[in-house]
Amino acid sequence: MAEEKKQIVSMSLEDRVFDVPPELKKTAYINSVEQYEKMHKESIEKPDQFWGKLAEEFLTWDKKWDKVFEWEDKDQVKFSWFKGGKLNVSVNCLDRHITTARKNKAAIIWEGDSPNEHRVLTYMDMYREVNRFANVLKSHGVKKGDRVSVYLPMIPELPITMLACARIGAIHSVVFGGFSADSLRDRILDSECKVLVTSDAGYRGSRIVPLKANADAACDQADCVKTVFVVNRANQQVPMKEG
Repeated sequence: MAEEKKQIVSMSLEDRVFDVPPELKKTAYINSVEQYEKMHKESIEKPDQFWGKLAEEFLTWDKKWDKVFEWEDKDQVKFSWFKGGKLNVSVNCLDRHITTARKNKAAIIWEGDSPNEHRVLTYMDMYREVNRFANVLKSHGVKKGDRVSVYLPMIPELPITMLACARIGAIHSVVFGGFSADSLRDRILDSECKVLVTSDAGYRGSRIVPLKANADAACDQADCVKTVFVVNRANQQVPMKEG
């Protein structure tokens, strides 16, 4: 028998066609080939009109743009989208949903490190928490353009902090929770953060990571930090200093 010819088989090739379930098709934004082709044609032939229409449909604007798209320097490939327009990402993530039936839908489904750790926050929950912390930041003197370092584990308070910063125009600087005190210090100094948000500790598998201890060590060498907020994540006894 002739030796069987060997060849490399790609497991990523797929030529089957799967039909969209009828119930899903009813609620889809694009539910027919004809609609898709019409939209695709408009996006090619009239891009300003196409993207302008979608921007109005899906985003809430504080101030509408003057021009959808503009080439500023074709030689350097410099261009701008929605020039003159203003919006707030926190408003678009939350406010535009809480006036609809989505307000009681899950915005975040969080699974913690242990089997019993589970939290679901609806859009309304997130709206309340984000506004609450945004007001706390403002009451501690944080204003538009100020920087806030975020040194947290993967918990819901992380996106809550980010959205609270965006809401008041502060700039958040997320620092990976696995970084050392020195790495945190360098990033605080580089961005000149006046506020740090951290937690007592975090989990890496079954191991406890002492985030507050790292934050203390970093702040000892970063005079720009005036306020530290600490989330109780692991119920650890950590030193707290007035002010």
